[in-house]
Amino acid sequence: MAWSPTEPYNQLPLLPPSVDVETRAVLKAAVEARAALAALDQASQRMPNPTVLINTIPLLEAQASSEIENIVTTTDQLFRYAQEEDEASDPATKETLRYRTALFAGWRAIQSRPLTVTTAVQVCTTIKQRQMDVRKLPGTLIANPATREAIYTPPTGEHTIRDKLSNWVEFVHAPLGLDPLVVMAIAHYQFEAIHPFEDGNGRTGRVMNMLLLVEAEILKLPILFLSRYIIENRDAYYALLLAVTAEQKWEEWVLFMLEGLRQTAQSTLRKIDAVTALQGDAAEAVRAITPGGANADLLSVLFEQPYVRIKNVVERCRVSRPTATNWLNALVDAGVLQDQRVGRDRLFINTRFLWVLTRDEGVAARESEPTLF
Repeated sequence: MAWSPTEPYNQLPLLPPSVDVETRAVLKAAVEARAALAALDQASQRMPNPTVLINTIPLLEAQASSEIENIVTTTDQLFRYAQEEDEASDPATKETLRYRTALFAGWRAIQSRPLTVTTAVQVCTTIKQRQMDVRKLPGTLIANPATREAIYTPPTGEHTIRDKLSNWVEFVHAPLGLDPLVVMAIAHYQFEAIHPFEDGNGRTGRVMNMLLLVEAEILKLPILFLSRYIIENRDAYYALLLAVTAEQKWEEWVLFMLEGLRQTAQSTLRKIDAVTALQGDAAEAVRAITPGGANADLLSVLFEQPYVRIKNVVERCRVSRPTATNWLNALVDAGVLQDQRVGRDRLFINTRFLWVLTRDEGVAARESEPTLF
């Protein structure tokens, strides 16, 4: 039966695609993307404290991935409550922080066993904060938001959906000789086309992208900020997904995703370079205020999150509260931090670090950096 946007797509073809997906153009793009990802992975391994990346990049990914689903929160809110998730009062912030939690849960899961349908269920359950499972009801018809015209109706029937998910997992692990990046692009289309859950499919699918890259040993850490590329190219993203469904235009879709991987890897690498430079500047200020020279623990606290509380320094550096307060006040006086009172608490903000994270710009042009955030 031919595909129709108003009918459940139970005839969604199984993987692998019946056409050649590794065309000459795709192979060339895959080589370029792999090189960018390798440079990113190597740079992350060179960092003295990779927690800087693990704590921050997934939050930016969570924000962008949630924004695609019209769940909008600010970077300020996210980082402010990153360590105190229960204190966040904004529902959008809480839901976005759950995306990060789901990514970490999936990352831990694949360290002990291969990615499975159960992994996707666990990720979606964490995102939605309620038990999720494969749909038993028909999928929601997907319509053009402007015209309300039907675009796509996912498969229906639990048995059909489970069969297609089993095929999806088999494809991901099959020894077909395909480049892992091409596998990821194809698997992402298929997961979104199956649309296996009542809600949370988009965010779950984007977490799966990251997990596939880690499982394939392309990246050791889940630090790719791919959702921002999708936001910036949202119209093309949805148009190319639909073109695969309607016309089996795999090459254009795979090229789009490979370009996203390349651009995102390069962007994240620039962040690492800029953060490394900032850490060098901050280390001088830390040496000036801590006894015995540089205090690696204090420097780590300043860059594991852009928002620092006095209790973070007390716990990490094993010092008294007055000592921690004096250190942080000295860093404010030195221009390294900005302090802000929130209720009874004081927050110390590493404004240059926050600026680098959110704007993806280097720190060489000092005149364009903020003095206050």
